[in-house]
Amino acid sequence: MSEALAAFNRWLIALPEADAVFLVRLTLGFVLCLGAIIGSFLNVCVYRIPLGQSISHPRSHCFSCGKIIPWYLNVPILSWLVLRGRCANCRAPISVRYPLVEAATALLFLLVFQMWGNPALFGLNRLPTPLLILPLWAFVASVVVDVLIDIDHRILLDRISLGGTALAFLLAAFVPTWFGTGVWWEALLASLGGAAAGFGVGFAIAWVGERVFLQDAFGFGDVKWLMLFGALFGWRGALCILMIAAFVGLGMGLAALLSAKLRRRGGEAGPLAIPFGPALGTAALLWLFWSDALVRLAFSTHAWAFQHRGAFLGVLLPLLLISLAWLLHRIRAIRAAVQEDDGLEPLSEESPEHERHHSP
Repeated sequence: MSEALAAFNRWLIALPEADAVFLVRLTLGFVLCLGAIIGSFLNVCVYRIPLGQSISHPRSHCFSCGKIIPWYLNVPILSWLVLRGRCANCRAPISVRYPLVEAATALLFLLVFQMWGNPALFGLNRLPTPLLILPLWAFVASVVVDVLIDIDHRILLDRISLGGTALAFLLAAFVPTWFGTGVWWEALLASLGGAAAGFGVGFAIAWVGERVFLQDAFGFGDVKWLMLFGALFGWRGALCILMIAAFVGLGMGLAALLSAKLRRRGGEAGPLAIPFGPALGTAALLWLFWSDALVRLAFSTHAWAFQHRGAFLGVLLPLLLISLAWLLHRIRAIRAAVQEDDGLEPLSEESPEHERHHSP
C-alpha cells in the first residue's frame, strides 16, 4: 500500500500545473458532493433509527401529502433551495434542518480530506496517511447522527458508542501511525488505555453527580461516548475533549437559559432540557481538527496567566467565580420553576418528537 501511494505521489508531482490544479478542484468537488449525499442519508438515520424504522424502506416521502419524492427532487441542498423549502406537490414547508445537516456534513468531509491534502490551509492537524480518511469520515458522520438524536430524543446510540469503540481498537492495530507509533500493539494499548480513561472519568462524574446533586448530572450514554473518544484519541484526548465540552456546554447552557426566559416573558411554554451530547460532539470535532492548535493555545494562555498571576488571581478569577455562581443560581431557579409547573416542562426520552412536515 505504501509503495502504491508513493507511486501515486510521484505521478501527481509529474503532472503539469494546470492538470494538477484541475485534478485537485475535481477531487474537492467530489468530496463535497459525497459529504452532502451522506448528510442526506444521515437525515434519514436521525429520523428513523430512534423510531425503530428501516433506514431503506419506505422511500423519502412528504408527511403532509404522502407523495414519494422522486430522485430529481431529492438532490441534497439544491432541491430545498430550488423548491424554496416546500414540498413540490402540496407546498407544505420542509424543515431547514435538512439542508443544514447536508451542508455541515459536506464541510466536515472536506475538512477531514484537507487534513491529508492541505492541512495548512485551515490550520488543521496533519494525517500521517490517507488510509485514515475513510475511518474519520465515518467518525464525523456518527457524531452528526448522535448529536441530532440527542437533541431530539435525549439518547446516545449504543451501536455508535460501543461499535465505534471496537472499530477504534481495530484502527489502532491496523494503522498504528494514528497513535504516533509504528508498532501495532503499542497503538492498541494506547487505544485500550484511552477507552478505559474515558469510561472511568465519565463514570466517576456520573457517580458523583448522582450522589451530590441527587440526579443524573452525566448520562451513561455520555460515559460510553467518552469511552469511544478515548479509544480513538487516547487518554489525553478523552480528558481534553471533556474539558472543552465543559466550556462548550456552558455556552449552550447560557443560550438555553436565555431562550427559556424569553419564552416565559412571551407567555409561551416550552421544554427546558440541555443535553450534554452536542457539547461532547462539538468538542470531539474540535479536537479532531485542531488539537495541536488548541494545545499550543492552552500552553500560551497558561504561560500568560503565570506571568501575570497577580492580575489573573485578582481580577479574572473572581469574575469567573461570580459567573459560575450566577449560572448555578439561574439553573436552580429554573429547576424550581419546573417543579412548580410554572409553564416549563422537562423533556424526557418519552416525550413526543418535534413535529415535522417532511419525512426523509
